[in-house]
Amino acid sequence: MKLKCALIGTGLMGTPMGMRLLDHGYQLFVWNRTPEKCQPLIDAGALWCDSPYVASTQADVIMTMLSHAHAVSEVLEKGILQALNAKKIFIDMSSIPPQNAKQHAAWCHDQGALVLDAPVSGGVVGAEQGTLAIMAGGDRSAFDQALAIFTVLGRATYIGEAGAGALAKLANQMIVGISIAAVAEAMTLMAQTGANPRAVREAIRGGFAESRILELHGQRMIERSFIPGAHASTQLKDLNTALSVAQEVHVDLPLLNKTRDLFATMVENGFADLDHSALILEIERLNHILR
Repeated sequence: MKLKCALIGTGLMGTPMGMRLLDHGYQLFVWNRTPEKCQPLIDAGALWCDSPYVASTQADVIMTMLSHAHAVSEVLEKGILQALNAKKIFIDMSSIPPQNAKQHAAWCHDQGALVLDAPVSGGVVGAEQGTLAIMAGGDRSAFDQALAIFTVLGRATYIGEAGAGALAKLANQMIVGISIAAVAEAMTLMAQTGANPRAVREAIRGGFAESRILELHGQRMIERSFIPGAHASTQLKDLNTALSVAQEVHVDLPLLNKTRDLFATMVENGFADLDHSALILEIERLNHILR
């Protein structure tokens, strides 16, 4: 028998993830601060709940997919915690700092529940196709019980204790952000030297420069299509968190620092809600290039 699921947060990523669960026969209870964002899931068979508490009482597995750590803390303190017990599993799939993930795990353990911090990578496309990379930290028994759910959403890897999933997501976001910056600079240089960026991208694919970033984000840069699969503001948030963790352990990461500064300027210049591949617009602005 399939576990009953609650999904708290039905935004850019939560909605397609919820759709996958519904398509695979899971009963889904949903709540979102902006109720209208739940409507596509409700139309597909999800059940609306008036609060995170109500949703959590109905489900075996409670999942959160929210924008930042404060939002996760808030829904925990204002309802989810009161609904937890030894028969329930709490899974936070948001991208939050490791220290917050550890704190949330302690809160949930106090209620007797099992806990995972299991952020994802793959963007909206990965969420829609069920190809997300899922990085899990926390209770191994919770991972084993939730594996069937994770398999619907993508490929899950158990990494270690509470906070390990959040740490892995920081590594992911560092590589993603730095790679986007590299592709943006390369495409800008090609365009300015008279080469065809589209042809160059095709030529180097399959070589050592091949990556998911070159494939997807490089295509978005060429097509100037910056509908968000992941917001630039979210990328900046995660890079800031990675820098904070690096500072805590006294590690100097020059590429991370520079990439963070580029995304910060991009966001300050009004591109916060564009896809993070729109970093190419910031590279062009720095070089006084108009396209």
